[in-house]
Amino acid sequence: MKTLNKVSQSEITPRQALELLKAGNLRFVDNLRINRNLLQMVNDTSDGQWPMAAIVSCMDSRTSAELVFDQGLGDVFSIRLAGAVISDNVLGSLEYACKAAGSKFIVVLGHTKCGAICGACDAVEMGNLTGLLNKITPAVFAEKTITENRTSKNPEFVGAVTNIHIERSVQAIMEQSHILRDMILKGDVGIIGAMYDVETGVVTFMEHTLILNNDKETAPAMAV
Repeated sequence: MKTLNKVSQSEITPRQALELLKAGNLRFVDNLRINRNLLQMVNDTSDGQWPMAAIVSCMDSRTSAELVFDQGLGDVFSIRLAGAVISDNVLGSLEYACKAAGSKFIVVLGHTKCGAICGACDAVEMGNLTGLLNKITPAVFAEKTITENRTSKNPEFVGAVTNIHIERSVQAIMEQSHILRDMILKGDVGIIGAMYDVETGVVTFMEHTLILNNDKETAPAMAV
């Protein structure tokens, strides 16, 4: 597997970047990960980096994006913090990844049994963590289908809140960054929300959150 360079990155479309990530997760789940020469990749990226995608995920030790998508050094930007919340710092990092460094796709990756989501469900307050959990709290209030046991002890409730939080995070990126919104609407970059299952390793892509404009690979052929 060759390390991405400026030319190969430029030739990848947003759709292809998404498909590469999907294929990587399938390899991870099937334990068929590509055997990479990591030291060679260190050498190949010593003068620059050209990642194809940027992934916002939780700091949870089980959710390393490079591993779960079977990617090598220089393939993806990995932005990790508790709950995969969207902040000014995250938006700035994504703007750098896409506008300055040429990445073609953004994934907001939540995961099952997330401690930050559980904390928000239980209205935990603890130092600086309180402010972070407050960014998840709107998803807790937005969940209306479950009326009993709305706490972290109810896996169904936690899962529902996690899904809403991912959806809201994709929306927040579109609403709060005009740079990213313009790139996505022009079709230069795609975006999707996804959920990682810590029990199986499977990433489920939330297709209803996908924004992929000017998708040449899936567009019908035009009559000449």
